[in-house]
Amino acid sequence: MSTVFALRDAGDLAENATAYVSLEPCNHYGRTPPCTEALIKAKVKEVVVGMTDPNPIVASKGIEKLRNAGIDVRVGVEEALCLRLNEAYIHRMLTGKAFATLSRTTLSMNGIVINQIGSGADQPGGYYSQLAKEYDGVIISSDMAKATTLPISREAGAKQPLYIIIAQEEGSKLHIPFLDEESASSAIVLADSPVTVEPSGVSVSVLDQMNLESVLQLLADRGLCSVLVDFIDDGAGLVSLLKNFQEDKLVQKVVVELSPVWMVSPGLSDLAFGGSQSFPLKNVEHKEVNRTLLLEGYL
Repeated sequence: MSTVFALRDAGDLAENATAYVSLEPCNHYGRTPPCTEALIKAKVKEVVVGMTDPNPIVASKGIEKLRNAGIDVRVGVEEALCLRLNEAYIHRMLTGKAFATLSRTTLSMNGIVINQIGSGADQPGGYYSQLAKEYDGVIISSDMAKATTLPISREAGAKQPLYIIIAQEEGSKLHIPFLDEESASSAIVLADSPVTVEPSGVSVSVLDQMNLESVLQLLADRGLCSVLVDFIDDGAGLVSLLKNFQEDKLVQKVVVELSPVWMVSPGLSDLAFGGSQSFPLKNVEHKEVNRTLLLEGYL
């Protein structure tokens, strides 16, 4: 779709030019006409494709159509980078589920989960503000939706993620104070039993089985490729949802913030020990942000 808009912006300058795309141009009608038709109509000379499209509807047909139209096509340029860039889309195509990242988890130096994120993390330029703009949706508990402001990206011009509110054992009514009639379409509620939501206009889906697999399948069916699982606050509303998430390979990525504080709480050891299993993270990256250490890795 972005190819179509880019060609519109380029106008006559696209003729005899080289087009660079991270993903094979589509060859079917969706919200816009096929990208292949737009490229052919623009009379580009060459198309450089980062990777073929895993979508069976496309399946190299876009490349074939361009070549049949006399356009030179190179495939696999910077492929590793494009695979990373399109990882959520690839995951959805291959599994039928949205790509899930566990986020907004902050640990103290002694391994205790802190009920807040680091200074500036949710402000313009902060790691969470930037993270939120990259994802299609954010999964939060109904307790969080009722008690606090919803997580947003504060980056200039950022498209806000869809809020996916998990309502378990909620009862017959759920009031979301930070939504109104105008913004109701920015959230959906996934519930384990029928529930009336205020404000009206918020979409409600009742799941036969309230588990992470069912949630990610439903979100993929709605067209979402990537979601953040927001584990700030006490996370109690999402604990059962995340049960066995690693064994079932339902979460693909983890983002953890390590804060330079030592937590002391009545009834808790100053050192956090426990857990009978550990799962090594792959391709771990780290960076320092405002005196905190941010870790990202794949499960």
